[in-house]
Amino acid sequence: MEFAIIETGGKQYLVSLNDKIKIEKIEIADGGKVVFDKVLLVVKDGMVKIGAPFVEGARVEGKILKEGRAKKVIVFRYHSKTRYRKKKGHRQHFNEMEITKIVS
Repeated sequence: MEFAIIETGGKQYLVSLNDKIKIEKIEIADGGKVVFDKVLLVVKDGMVKIGAPFVEGARVEGKILKEGRAKKVIVFRYHSKTRYRKKKGHRQHFNEMEITKIVS
């Protein structure tokens, strides 16, 4: 079992080979390759490498499958007794990607 923890878009993701994850949108076309250098932890063949803050020489590679937008989230602001109500919707952009290689 081999997996890694990567950081991208201000979030951390636990990934292993052939995983499909949704990350914050980055400007790369569909089918493009992505390399993540910010690897916080790598577990490979029972060996655990923990970074301080990142593991030196470790990287995770993947390819972009598609880009899209998440379901709508309603943002409703309300103040009681003052007739203040605001309703907004938000759809977050994302990239769906598949992890192809973990190098430690």
